[in-house]
Amino acid sequence: MSVAQEASTIPAPRTPAVRKKGSNLEKWGWIYMRASGVLLVVLIFGHLFVNLMTGEGIHQIDFAFVAGKLASPFWQWWDVLMLWLALIHGANGMRTIVNDYVTTPSVRRVLVWAIGLSAAFLILLGTLVVFTFDPCLGVTESSSLWEICQA
Repeated sequence: MSVAQEASTIPAPRTPAVRKKGSNLEKWGWIYMRASGVLLVVLIFGHLFVNLMTGEGIHQIDFAFVAGKLASPFWQWWDVLMLWLALIHGANGMRTIVNDYVTTPSVRRVLVWAIGLSAAFLILLGTLVVFTFDPCLGVTESSSLWEICQA
């Protein structure tokens, strides 16, 4: 083989590691990204349509509108499903980027754990906000919500 041919050939790819028995988490992560992406498109466009296209459009969005939506179990579950899917989808994407570009195993491990813990914390916090939301919490007689909250 001449020097010119050696320079123009593509080196052989790395030999793939032998896969252990058991579930293939990378495959399931890949499938999750596709399925959650499709579901998120439906959930997000449904959310945007209801909030921006129905009723008075963007002019209807205020505290009372959000309180009314979060009073309905349907919208609570819609928003929680959107929250969970989006956070897990994003965390899985960040995990993939870290696995692809961080070469030091200990740094990779710390970053993947940080991503997982932050996603878990935000999922927990967001779920608590959606299901425990009370628009009358802390309302006093001087508030514009006083009459509504007394009913």
